[in-house]
Amino acid sequence: MEYIKFILYGLIQGLTEFIPVSSTAHLKIISLSFGINDPGSSLSAIIQLGSVLAIVWYFRTDFLKSLNHASKKSFNYRLNEKLFKSILIGTVPIILLGGTIKLFAPYFFDNIFRSNLSIALISILMAIFMLIADSSKKGFIYLKNHSYSDGFLIGLSQALAIFPGVSRSGVTISTALASGWDRRDAAKFSFLLGIPAISFTAIFELIFYFNEFSLLNFAHLIVGLITTFFSSLLAIHFLLKYYASNGLKLFILYRFIFGVVILLNL
Repeated sequence: MEYIKFILYGLIQGLTEFIPVSSTAHLKIISLSFGINDPGSSLSAIIQLGSVLAIVWYFRTDFLKSLNHASKKSFNYRLNEKLFKSILIGTVPIILLGGTIKLFAPYFFDNIFRSNLSIALISILMAIFMLIADSSKKGFIYLKNHSYSDGFLIGLSQALAIFPGVSRSGVTISTALASGWDRRDAAKFSFLLGIPAISFTAIFELIFYFNEFSLLNFAHLIVGLITTFFSSLLAIHFLLKYYASNGLKLFILYRFIFGVVILLNL
């Protein structure tokens, strides 16, 4: 049963981390629906490492190209250098906010914002924000011409993902669209921006709650991470293919229904 539980955790995490519906909310709601314990914010963060590995693997060709450009004067080198700096700048807000909360109020979100009522209301509010963003005019900002302030603005919105139900990919992609980004580049920047944010959160949780996690069977955790990795690859591929042509409409409808169903079952 423990292996089945961690496979379920991995499937939920992987399929919902990059699709803008909130992995944290689904890890709690679906787990409880199946009669399985809520993994909690700490274990959820650790399992997210499988999603990070999936991003790196999916975009491995881009990473290798950036490493292989020896000439520092080449356009691709300058573009990758700029993108790297934008990701670092965009990561600062979530590290400062998340780190402050974890150090001074470690159970703040578990006690207040991880309730079903909070998740339902936030899901509905996010559906409204995503609808507004999806209705924005065609994007004129791309990875090749974005500014550091563009990256910082998306990074500020990413910090809101510490609230269960927001969805890191949902809020970052929507903020990018509302700011005038091209759809596909908005999604790609969101994925890449997630690498340091998710990694730092997972490592921090692992260190902060080391004694608690040392009691876990690491074979179970490895199964969860592997499941997360493969399901995350499917989610990334699906979102990039579907979203580029269809936008966020399907996810907006789903998030609204998800929130309403939770409210009706309170």
